[in-house]
Amino acid sequence: MNNNTKGVLFALLATLLWSVNMVIASGVKGHIPPIGLAFWRWTVACLALAPFALKKSIRDYQIIKKNIKYLVITGVLGITVFNTLIYFAGKTTSAVNLSLIAISIPLFIIVLSRIFFKEKVSKIKTLGITTIITGVLVLISKGSIQTLFQTNFTFGDVLMLLACLFFACYTILVRQKPSELEPSVFLFSVFVMGTFLLLPLYIFEHVTIKKVFFDSKTILIVLYVGIFASLISFYLWNEAIRLIGTSKTAIIYYLIPVFSGVLAFVFLNQAIYGTQILSMGIIISGLLLTNKK
Repeated sequence: MNNNTKGVLFALLATLLWSVNMVIASGVKGHIPPIGLAFWRWTVACLALAPFALKKSIRDYQIIKKNIKYLVITGVLGITVFNTLIYFAGKTTSAVNLSLIAISIPLFIIVLSRIFFKEKVSKIKTLGITTIITGVLVLISKGSIQTLFQTNFTFGDVLMLLACLFFACYTILVRQKPSELEPSVFLFSVFVMGTFLLLPLYIFEHVTIKKVFFDSKTILIVLYVGIFASLISFYLWNEAIRLIGTSKTAIIYYLIPVFSGVLAFVFLNQAIYGTQILSMGIIISGLLLTNKK
């Protein structure tokens, strides 16, 4: 398996894991407070990664210290802010709106890559991106333009848009990862710093707003988002960026609505309609176009 194939596969798996997280973000409102969910999510991710990265991190302490500013900024954007904003957004908006707004992430990444790395956006890639966006809009609107224009946006939608911008910045920073930082050390450092910065916010929420009640539902959700939607997905996403670059990795993120539809069909017995199949075909066609040399 060559690097390009591996990179695409890693990005696909990360996107699949995040698709479930989008559903969880909207589904847990009222059950788990947003900062509490974010804090325990990353605490679990740190604990799960520690056996593989703690010794290496101690060994590479001087390298971490040398790059501390870079790691703190990356941790704030990708860990402290990004997912916390998604959970806040999920309190006042739907999973459909979250998926709709999430398609802005690849656009932010492509624009930032163009600004900072002078990456060219070819005509074929522009056509592919346009095709993908068309497919996503068909999926969201169920083929009805009227439905699309009648979509009501809330304050949660604004928060989700901010979250998308922060994650695009995180993705750009990952591309600048110092070569002397091993992937596991980089990931562990970013996780720990981002979680540490979440701690005072979590304490404030815990004392003044709402406590996290650890019932079976909460535990299962925290374990999933901590291990699969955090540790595994972020590792896969970072490796995809290293192997195939930021722009190509970003394009695969558009598959989130497709994965969400399939997951809803398999696990929630929600019907898949003709417009959904059509939109999936359009999105996949767009992905093939953007990856065409």
